[in-house]
Amino acid sequence: MDNLAAHYSRFRVAERLLLTGHSHQAWPDVSFDAQQRAWFDAAELVDDKWVRAAEQAALVQQGFRRLLNDPEGDIAVGQNTHELVTRLLSALPLRARPKLVTTDGEFHTIRRQLDRLAEEGLAIVKVAARPAETLAERLARAVDDAASCVLVSSVLYDTAEIVPGIDLVARACDRHGTTLLVDAYHHLNVVPFDIPTLGLGGAFVTGGGYKYCQLGEGNAFLRVPPACRLRPVLTGWFSEFGALEHPASGGLVQYGEGAARFSGATYDPASHYRAAAVFAFHVEQGLTAERLRAINRRQVDCLQRTFESLDLDPAVAHVEPMPAERRGGFLAIRCARAAALSRALRDRGVLTDVRGDLLRFGPAPYLTDAQLRDAVNALHGTH
Repeated sequence: MDNLAAHYSRFRVAERLLLTGHSHQAWPDVSFDAQQRAWFDAAELVDDKWVRAAEQAALVQQGFRRLLNDPEGDIAVGQNTHELVTRLLSALPLRARPKLVTTDGEFHTIRRQLDRLAEEGLAIVKVAARPAETLAERLARAVDDAASCVLVSSVLYDTAEIVPGIDLVARACDRHGTTLLVDAYHHLNVVPFDIPTLGLGGAFVTGGGYKYCQLGEGNAFLRVPPACRLRPVLTGWFSEFGALEHPASGGLVQYGEGAARFSGATYDPASHYRAAAVFAFHVEQGLTAERLRAINRRQVDCLQRTFESLDLDPAVAHVEPMPAERRGGFLAIRCARAAALSRALRDRGVLTDVRGDLLRFGPAPYLTDAQLRDAVNALHGTH
């Protein structure tokens, strides 16, 4: 990985201490050329650019299939996970089954939307996310015939703790005819995600490219399980694109097959040009999920050892405890002054971020160990 930083020159990763790799990783330089190509195709082809755009979208779908180990999977793409999650929610039989089961540790995409639906009278059951090692078992017990959907993250966004045993939830959902949605955003491309091994063949999975995938904005996905016949209310005209030349006269609104059921409408295709180029770059560089996991674990260990060498009072700041094998892509440090510390670090040229009382250090594969140590050592005198 010594020369990897050279491929991210426009983000100046060798010159800056960017420890927000869990939130926004740098984009490789190939993405700049791809984004320019989107503009040139629009100028040359005008409305015919959509043929090229569809080719790029297909490459993005293939990239997500690879990361999910789901070679034949149906992948719907969207600008963000919120639009895809709301499309799925709009397809559920909420009148007959008004219960939605989730956790109190979900990212705001799910948290805020479900809180708003609770205001409209839906029964939102929130299971405590911690202890994470028993979360799947407790979620499974909350599933019954009134539940339309279970919505759970495979890695908790605030601490990076991997949630084990999600197959227990999948089996409970199968027994009760309940839809399962797994948010894999903090899992994908930093911890291997394998749909068959995880027992999630019948589950919806969502995530996107803004974080560890290095794809930037506008690159979210929804994996749709086989033989899905749901009819989401919130879809766009792309969902019946194949039938537009021969529209049905009257009757029910038409849908495409598989993931096309969750399609949107006109969008900015530059995001897919960029993402397709980045996925190809990752393959070229041998940046498999397994290799990235090994790099990340070594980097997080370096961050933790450096932090512990500061010998701070644990009452002031301490690493969020969890087994090393269940720690995802970043190091979470719990401290009352997390926001103030993050601001102080920024003043010293170290970019981190905060979730409540958690200061988060997120490495990326193009950073050196020396950069990681410098970032943590910048805490000297800030606490």
